[in-house]
Amino acid sequence: MSVQGKTAVVTGSNSGIGLGIATELARAGINVVLNSFTDRDEDHALAAELAKTHGVEARYIKADMSKAADCRALIEEAGVCDILVNNAGIQHVAPLPEFPTEKWDAIIAINLNSAFHTTAAALPLMRKAGWGRVINVASAHGLTASPFKSAYVAAKHGIVGLTKVTALETAEEPITANAICPGYVLTPLVEAQIPDTMKEYGMSREEVIKNVMLTRQPSKEFATVEQLGGTALYLCSDAAAQVTGTTISVDGGWTAL
Repeated sequence: MSVQGKTAVVTGSNSGIGLGIATELARAGINVVLNSFTDRDEDHALAAELAKTHGVEARYIKADMSKAADCRALIEEAGVCDILVNNAGIQHVAPLPEFPTEKWDAIIAINLNSAFHTTAAALPLMRKAGWGRVINVASAHGLTASPFKSAYVAAKHGIVGLTKVTALETAEEPITANAICPGYVLTPLVEAQIPDTMKEYGMSREEVIKNVMLTRQPSKEFATVEQLGGTALYLCSDAAAQVTGTTISVDGGWTAL
């Protein structure tokens, strides 16, 4: 079945990985719904540009992924959700005894709970349409761990578990659920951190990337948002019809260690 004309809802998609995935899906002829918690002219302009460039329908819907009602309302307002990409996420780094409660709650809400609420709302639409794809953007930290990232690691491990449950509950239907587990990805947010890290360590850009940022990524290369978009597109294809309940690592060998 061709993916052209399908509709994808991508959470947290006005920048970075989410926008990269939405762009690759639009390039393949998939209509897209962009989302974030802001409601700026530039948010809606992103959707308009995707529509113009790729000849698809695209729109932006504001929804705060920390709020259960907003998560479900996003799917309801979209009206159609053949492909759900749960991408929204935030991060905070601190030792366990010093980890702020409000940061823990926010990370669990946005990185994990939102995927439960959107999936619960989207599955009835997929079943009605007779086809569906749930793609959860987890992380290498959904399969392994690092110190000082307790909430993020817990949430991403939870996303992998939620993915498996979703796959089992839809196993006899033309609906699949999988998780993409990126390592470090070169996004505008990561790019902006490089100059400060160069100053902090007195290193060149290349040294910072290889010896600081990508110390756990054996390839010593960032993954790209285009590669993650291509992985998502594969999971939407007929070739992946029997790929469900699993993880696909795009991490330069991180989880092979």
